[in-house]
Amino acid sequence: MTIALIGLMGIQIYWIQSASAIKEANFRRSVNESMVKVVQKVERMEKNKALASNQYESMLNFNRHLPYDSFITKVEMDSLISLQLNMRGVDTRFEFCIYKPETQEFIMENSPNFRKELIEKGNAFVLFQADIYTSPEYLLIYFPREKQFLLTELWGMLLISIILIIVIVYSFTYTITTIFRQKRLSEMKNDFINNMTHEFKTPISTISLACEALNDKDLRMSGETLDSYLSVIQEENKRLAGMAEKILQTAVIDKGQLKMNREKIDLHEIITDVIKNLRIQVEIKDGEIIRKFGATKSRIEGDKVHVTNLVYNLLDNANKYSPRKPLIRISTENANNGIVMTIEDNGIGIGKNEQKKIFDKLYRVPTGNIHEVRGFGLGLSYVKAIVEEHHGKISLESEVNRGTKFRVFLPFIIRE
Repeated sequence: MTIALIGLMGIQIYWIQSASAIKEANFRRSVNESMVKVVQKVERMEKNKALASNQYESMLNFNRHLPYDSFITKVEMDSLISLQLNMRGVDTRFEFCIYKPETQEFIMENSPNFRKELIEKGNAFVLFQADIYTSPEYLLIYFPREKQFLLTELWGMLLISIILIIVIVYSFTYTITTIFRQKRLSEMKNDFINNMTHEFKTPISTISLACEALNDKDLRMSGETLDSYLSVIQEENKRLAGMAEKILQTAVIDKGQLKMNREKIDLHEIITDVIKNLRIQVEIKDGEIIRKFGATKSRIEGDKVHVTNLVYNLLDNANKYSPRKPLIRISTENANNGIVMTIEDNGIGIGKNEQKKIFDKLYRVPTGNIHEVRGFGLGLSYVKAIVEEHHGKISLESEVNRGTKFRVFLPFIIRE
């Protein structure tokens, strides 16, 4: 595709150059034809003047022409040249002069500012070639805006070519970007399916074993043992329901069908409740959760369930991605008619390349040798969606092996 694109652009540039060369050749031909007509017209005007003044016989005997100012003025010469050029489609500014090389004399000129250009770059046409007794005189013409005029003639083709090149480059870039995006999505989808299969397999196996034990008539169970098996089934069933709900929530968000039950909620109370539920998991790893409520106003407008899930996901990630002795700090402060919640951990951190993708659906940060971290890659995409639904903002700072800090801003009132 790259070779084809370069080839197409090369051909397009070659066509433009060829068209430009043709336009330039046509321009030269038109100028030459026009100036030949001008020279003929000047010689005819000189002859008519000689006949009218009875000087024609003397002029023929000595092969000399009359002085220019006796039969044509500078204004008439300018009009004559302009007329002949316009008849052949050359409608651009020009400078002219009648120049005698032998004496370096400018016999007639419409402007003294272009003498150097007329001599070095101008087109020269011999006047009165039959006059053999005097040195030749030339009609010089120069076009100061020749390139602009030729570009103007080509502007339609140039515009179409530029548009086509832009369309081709954009299409190529879009195609390649789409291919890489689809490849990445395919890899994440496969990873998601593998994770989901693993996550669902464990509770299903546990429930299956508990059901087999309950159906085994040879086993004698006490009421306490029976309650224990039923409790296992109930807990694993809740776990399955929670995972299914997380997947369904993501689907609802993607379809734009997320509905929020807006009410006044206390963010400090929600954080405290989430910490109670997670504290045991953190302490099992010999970790600690430190909270610091600096916000004087903690009541906001929002959906209590979704905000609770938001806080839970961020704290749960801080715990999961801290391999040993998690130290999690959560703090709040008021700013810009809202509250800022900061969650900081001492975990494995996130590389700069991954930070741009961290909120993408199904994306999971590579964890190196840590394989026990489970999940679907849906948590942070859900968190971002909930923050945006509350018209808030989320950002992160992170360094590999130094930890991660999430900052979440939620306004006091959701303004439409």
